[in-house]
Amino acid sequence: MSLESTKETSNRVIISILGKDQIGIIAWLTGRLAEKSINVLDLSQTILQGFFTMIMIVDVAQASVSLGDLTKQLQSEGEPRGLKVNVQHEDIFEFMHRV
Repeated sequence: MSLESTKETSNRVIISILGKDQIGIIAWLTGRLAEKSINVLDLSQTILQGFFTMIMIVDVAQASVSLGDLTKQLQSEGEPRGLKVNVQHEDIFEFMHRV
């Protein structure tokens, strides 16, 4: 099952990560995304007093996995690394953050 758009107006997904800084976080995440044909469109990351924070916008138009399965995999692999991973479709993200 792929993430092809049905009623959504966008193929973009927001991924955010928070956790203690450690080697390989970006490599781990981008590797998982590449395996599933998910393209990184933009990202911003910083380290604040030893804590790694990143927000990423990805294109899931060609994804080989459902959004639910992607979320489960990233969260289950991130947890043992001490990382909190959040994955949301852009439309939901924008709706939740409207002023």
